[in-house]
Amino acid sequence: MKTFALYFLAFLTVNAAYSQNENPELIAAAFYDSSGVKMTYAEVVNFMESRDVVLFGEHHNSAIIHWVQKRLIEDLSERRDLVLGGEFFERDDQLLIDELLKGLTPEKNFESEAKLWTNYETDYRPILNFAKKNSLEFIATNVPRRYASFVSKHGLDTLEHFSSDAKAYMASLPIAFSMEIPGYKMMEEMMGGHGTGAESLNFIQAQAIKDATMAESIAKRVSDQTLFLHINGDFHSAGYGGIYWYLKNANPDLDVATIKIQTSRDAEFDDSWKATGDIVLVVPVDFTTTH
Repeated sequence: MKTFALYFLAFLTVNAAYSQNENPELIAAAFYDSSGVKMTYAEVVNFMESRDVVLFGEHHNSAIIHWVQKRLIEDLSERRDLVLGGEFFERDDQLLIDELLKGLTPEKNFESEAKLWTNYETDYRPILNFAKKNSLEFIATNVPRRYASFVSKHGLDTLEHFSSDAKAYMASLPIAFSMEIPGYKMMEEMMGGHGTGAESLNFIQAQAIKDATMAESIAKRVSDQTLFLHINGDFHSAGYGGIYWYLKNANPDLDVATIKIQTSRDAEFDDSWKATGDIVLVVPVDFTTTH
């Protein structure tokens, strides 16, 4: 960790020469508001402080994004009572997480029994350790992947066949779905006509069960006394779709802020990024990845 910190400090401060632009400044992270006005990190923290929910979109393998996440969690925890949550844990792992954070389960047992992502050790374990050290709740928000996989083959309407025990790990049925939810039409276009219409629709509905379940998991724990900071893949909240849409559909009064990720060579804002998130975090396109 110390080696990474030294590397990152050097990355922030060193200037390098490129043939096309003599002595450009290297910028590891830049923040903008939704209209493209540059913000300081302090302004970002101030902006997030009063919200009910912050949806932090991420690229799952970006070292710099995970560093910013950790800093934001640390700084917001000094101002608000935080509840943390993440896409990278599924609802059926909640008991294990609770036992870990309460010191009832050794870490080695937790890591052998929970469904951990490949980059858990480098990117998410520090967040759980922070939650444990500071007595913060961490909510496993995502639907178990077996149910999302089932939807991708058979569609949302078939979930009624599952038991009540299984349904407890999903968003309440029936799950609202529309291709007008921001981002879903883009998914359809990205698929480029691969598969039949039904196959494409089922694939998008598998995204919807994840979005709806994460939104419901957050909504169940939101309170006036806490700020819920949720970490999810960028696409799950980009353009105010996905989790954001389901949260606001369930409770229009919730004050939900989003962080949208963009990558760039020079950290300059592109007008096409306007209104894609409340905060646009621009990171280097070629920064170190964790997997």
